[in-house]
Amino acid sequence: MSDLITIEEARRRVLEAVTRLGDEAISLDSALGRVLAEEVTSTLDVPPFDSSAMDGFAVVAGPAAELSVVGEARAGRPYAEAVAPGQAVRISTGAVMPEGADAVVPVERTTAVKEGGSGDGCCIDSAMRGQCRNDRVSVPETRPGQNLRRAGEDIPLGAVVLQAGTTLGPAELGVAASVGRAGLRCARQPRVAVLVTGDELTEPGAALAPGGIYSSNAFALAAQVERAGGELVARATVPDDPQSTRAQLGAALEEADVVVVSGGVSVGPHDHVKPALRELGLEQRFWGVRLRPGKPTWFGTRGGTLAFGLPGNPVSAMVTFQLFVRPALAALQGAPPHTPRASAQLAEAIERNPEREQAIRVRLLQSETGGDLEATPTTGAQGSHVLTSMVGADGLALIAPGEGEAAAGERVEVELL
Repeated sequence: MSDLITIEEARRRVLEAVTRLGDEAISLDSALGRVLAEEVTSTLDVPPFDSSAMDGFAVVAGPAAELSVVGEARAGRPYAEAVAPGQAVRISTGAVMPEGADAVVPVERTTAVKEGGSGDGCCIDSAMRGQCRNDRVSVPETRPGQNLRRAGEDIPLGAVVLQAGTTLGPAELGVAASVGRAGLRCARQPRVAVLVTGDELTEPGAALAPGGIYSSNAFALAAQVERAGGELVARATVPDDPQSTRAQLGAALEEADVVVVSGGVSVGPHDHVKPALRELGLEQRFWGVRLRPGKPTWFGTRGGTLAFGLPGNPVSAMVTFQLFVRPALAALQGAPPHTPRASAQLAEAIERNPEREQAIRVRLLQSETGGDLEATPTTGAQGSHVLTSMVGADGLALIAPGEGEAAAGERVEVELL
């Protein structure tokens, strides 16, 4: 493993090997978190008509006046007649503006005119209509366009509202629904198999045998797959023997678009993953990254199938998934592969590694002086076996190799988790 490559070079080789997957039709209620595979264009104005922005009265704009109340417009139940000067129509928020009316007076700015006197706040609530049937209402001076929502104000007809490659969140689904889309074409989710190797691994809930540990990587990596938009098709523990390793890897390669293996990729006598992958016909694209933690990361391909050999230490596995597997899953779906980064100042000094870039787990907070972000290492040790260092982390501060230390206050790039 003498020819270590940089993080950026490793990412480049991964993305160079990716071929985008196909797409499929997805109903809107199943599309959260999926990656859009089409450009969505509106076939109508949103809103599709001029509507009221207030509960009040639709009027013909003009000077203050006492008007005759001739009817009502409710959301979904338009007033069918035209409004003339001297007339008003009770109107609810979101209701279609009646023909002829060009302004809305909020109900709280009106005065009900009753036989024998007048009172403030003319009622427009239908439940109170029997107690508040006013034939006339006094309104202040109004100007055209007051308290109106114009047709197409949010989305005009023909506008592109969502771009291909967008990851669909709640707002995106709402926008798609607002233009009448019941379904969308989305990229197929990558099928991902997660295998963890080691005779010592024990399922949570079972009793630990002497020398055993609970299997954390299987659950952490499976959760990272889901967060990255992948479909988990297998999660299995592989014992430390060549035949089992080859058999389970072979089965995973037949079932998945991406195979993620944790452990067994170093040079120990019980590290059987790399030989098995070679026997199964995978082409090695790299083995060894100038990274701490995560040096023995392996990546290879067989046809369009990607395989990642991640280190067995839990932090190393999660960090290398974030840096290399997550971009691949994004690119397979046509989404931007590059995770957002932030620039932050180190809150404390960090010892540099002479040869490898470090991925330090940090929390990000606004500095006390405001403006700049401060990156503070998560509580406790930062060893590759200390999984709790990932808890509460907002990102990975990338510390360049070198002598000495990265000083407090030095600006660094932080890959956001």
